[in-house]
Amino acid sequence: METIVAQNSIIKAVLKGELYEVASALKHGADVNATDHQKRSLLLLATQNNDLKMAQLLVASGADVNQQDVIKDSPFLYAGATGQTELVKLYLENGSRFDVFNRYNGSALIPACEKGHLEVVRLLANTKGFPIDHVNRLGWTALMEAVVLGDGSDTYVEVVQTLINAGCDVNIPDSDGVTALQHARNRGYAGIAKVLEAASAK
Repeated sequence: METIVAQNSIIKAVLKGELYEVASALKHGADVNATDHQKRSLLLLATQNNDLKMAQLLVASGADVNQQDVIKDSPFLYAGATGQTELVKLYLENGSRFDVFNRYNGSALIPACEKGHLEVVRLLANTKGFPIDHVNRLGWTALMEAVVLGDGSDTYVEVVQTLINAGCDVNIPDSDGVTALQHARNRGYAGIAKVLEAASAK
């Protein structure tokens, strides 16, 4: 019973951003990887709150940046998907794994491209060993999501150019055999089509 009470207490302190209380609880033996009823870790809760200082404290205390909740969100995956560049940097420096995927079997880069989080895209696409051409359960790469789910604006042109500059394969088709260039042309995204054509896309 005491353990459950202590766990609920530190969860509440994390959600309220109470750094001193969390630090004290950890010092007195609280589990840094404790979870709530949805298996969200303290670090995931801090990430969802965009609380960099709390995340730094938890990481310094040994929090697992790859620990997943019931819907397969992890601190690293969530930070990437929501464009939290500083948190992505923190997690990259503290053991983020590139073979842990979200509920769509996607990487942190794919939703970042979908949502046009350019700084995160630049960071991840240029991280050594990151699977830039990973294909998710929908049959889409990060490049494909930027084209199919983006709006063709300058931001998405930059996302596509960033992926190309980082060495992505521009010709991996979707599960129907349609390439990113074909999707861009079909949607009238002239700017994206232009940079893809310059990269010898088909």
